[in-house]
Amino acid sequence: IPSFYVSFVLAPLASNMSEVVASQYYASKKTTKTITVALTALEGAAAMNNTFCLSIFMSLIYFRGIAWQYTSETIAIVLSQLMVGFLARTDVMTTARAIIIFSIFPLSILLVGGLEYMGVD
Repeated sequence: IPSFYVSFVLAPLASNMSEVVASQYYASKKTTKTITVALTALEGAAAMNNTFCLSIFMSLIYFRGIAWQYTSETIAIVLSQLMVGFLARTDVMTTARAIIIFSIFPLSILLVGGLEYMGVD
C-alpha cells in the first residue's frame, strides 16, 4: 500500500480526533439539532484541514521548487471540498445527505487511484 493512501486515511483521523469525539457526544443525543451540529462540526473541520494542508503543500512545492507530481491528489481534494460545501448548504442534515457526504472520503481515494491509473500524475 503506497504511503499516500495510508496518510490519506490516518492523518485526518488523528488530527481531527477531538472533533470526532465531540460529534459522537452530540450525535448520541439523537435530536435533529444535535446531529446537525455534529455533522456541521465535522464538515467544518474537514474543510479547514483540507484548506490548511493544501495551502502548506502548495507553498512547499512552490518555494522549494519541488517537481509537480500531485495533480490527481489535488483534483480529488478540491472536488471533495466543493462537493461537501455544496451538500452542506442546508439548515438541517438528513441521514441521506450525511451518508453522501461521508461517502465522499472513500470516493476521493478511488478518484485518486483512477486518475493515476489513467496517467494523471
